[in-house]
Amino acid sequence: MAKRALITGITGQDGSYLAELLLSEGYHVVGMVRRSSTETFERIAHIQDQLTLVSGDLLDEVSLINILQEHRPHEVYNLAAQSFVQTSWAQPVFTGESTAMGVTRMLDAIRTVDSEIRFYQASSSEMFGKVQAVPQDEDTPFYPRSPYGVAKVYGHWITVNYRESYDLHASSGILFNHESPRRGLEFVTRKVTNGVAKIKLGLANELRLGNLDAQRDWGFAADYVRAMYLMLQQDRPDDYVVATGETHPVRELCEVAFAAAGLHWENFVVIDPQFMRPAEVDLLVGDPSKAERVLGWRREVDFPSLVEMMVAADLKALQR
Repeated sequence: MAKRALITGITGQDGSYLAELLLSEGYHVVGMVRRSSTETFERIAHIQDQLTLVSGDLLDEVSLINILQEHRPHEVYNLAAQSFVQTSWAQPVFTGESTAMGVTRMLDAIRTVDSEIRFYQASSSEMFGKVQAVPQDEDTPFYPRSPYGVAKVYGHWITVNYRESYDLHASSGILFNHESPRRGLEFVTRKVTNGVAKIKLGLANELRLGNLDAQRDWGFAADYVRAMYLMLQQDRPDDYVVATGETHPVRELCEVAFAAAGLHWENFVVIDPQFMRPAEVDLLVGDPSKAERVLGWRREVDFPSLVEMMVAADLKALQR
């Protein structure tokens, strides 16, 4: 009998790549989506006929219990959240309800329905915030610098708490920034690559950005969902940092992206104070050695290849 997996946030970047991976492994994949007039299935349109999509919401525990009872998944991957850092300052309470309390509702639903279900929580490098050590690993203290980061810390620790209190197979992946052509336009990587494509095609003449000195550890999303899957195949649940171990400033992102289109970034990038964060996270770089050692995980796509892939995809989409 095929294993069954439930993915919350299946219409997002990570959800779509994870669904592809699980289908390739022979899983029956159930995707939870919110009833919304703006829900888009663009990222999963090519595999939608292979998925079972169900209506549910992390704000409503009854809906989660009903989904678990009806579909009886062996694994649950909780990827749904209010996941845009900038928005979390404008919507801090909603961010807490979905990104923090939503994790508790799902864990409690699992405990109620079937404690044998294996659970993956999408934790975030934003939990490290004002970093207390470089690089960051599983033992680095958290110091979040946004309502989103604070909510993710809660989600992380409630996962640990339920694992220890109820003996659940519940693991957290502390994922550093992971990007792809499927990344939302509100994220800086995609904002840059899409901006480059527009400038190259004569559809724009400048790109407005905030802090060019902020540094991030950027990897390819399809590599990172493989780590999620590997965590739930282990005999024992645990927490893992998933990262490249390299850091790159936004300025370098611009250099590589514009160069991929045969342009020079300094001719087009404009610093705009409205894109500065109230509290900046300056340097995030992860130590993935535990994931490499225990899970056998390795990233396959390097930073320049990732950026060039995204620019090429945005050029192709805009030309189409």
